[in-house]
Amino acid sequence: MFSIFKKEIHTFFSNATGYIVIGIFLLLTGLFLWVIPGEYNILDSGFANVDGLFFLAPWLFLFLCPAVTMRAFAEEKQTGTWELLVTKPISKTALVLGKFFAGWALVCLALIPTMLYYVSVWHLAEPMGNVDAGAFWGSFIGLFFLSAVYVAIGTFASSLSKNQIVSFIVALVLCFFFYYGFDIIASFFTSGQAIFFITNLGIHEHYRSMSRGVIDSRDIVYFLVLTLIFIGATVWKIRK
Repeated sequence: MFSIFKKEIHTFFSNATGYIVIGIFLLLTGLFLWVIPGEYNILDSGFANVDGLFFLAPWLFLFLCPAVTMRAFAEEKQTGTWELLVTKPISKTALVLGKFFAGWALVCLALIPTMLYYVSVWHLAEPMGNVDAGAFWGSFIGLFFLSAVYVAIGTFASSLSKNQIVSFIVALVLCFFFYYGFDIIASFFTSGQAIFFITNLGIHEHYRSMSRGVIDSRDIVYFLVLTLIFIGATVWKIRK
């Protein structure tokens, strides 16, 4: 697994992929939070928080995570190296995990520099340090779990086709559905119990729960189970 992980990381940074993913994410979040006037602009809001980052990040990840993972298996099939890869003395589970962790590591690398936004707001606050640290760290941890689900979905989508564009579109649709699709479905119901049940099937409700600063074990279990489901589905697809 570690050899696959190293190979994927090396591939990300031996061409422009890794730099583009990290650069685009940081550029867009920086522009929305500090430059472009609007509801996400920290200076315009007058409040010492980075809530705009945690609202924007899940939507930006809808595009960035599929872009990272679309080549995981699709490129291997497209270039003809797939047959060589599956004959190596490595289990299918280790193969999938190696590619998953490599993609997740790249997305996490894009997240780490955003801690500078928190430091900046901490210094700009009146009085200095008057920031809701619990909400920040809860949302930050939530983003790590959310990105794990997105990467797992993207890895699964890449195993479905040898066309990277098709893999990207499938991953984008699946990520959107699991993030916000259940909220849309719940809007058609009037029963409070049905709405509660349906919204709790989606990522958005659990991510929003963590962004309040309370790390609930139920939210963590949800993210872990959903990630494992898609990793397991990818292993099953490869074996099949």
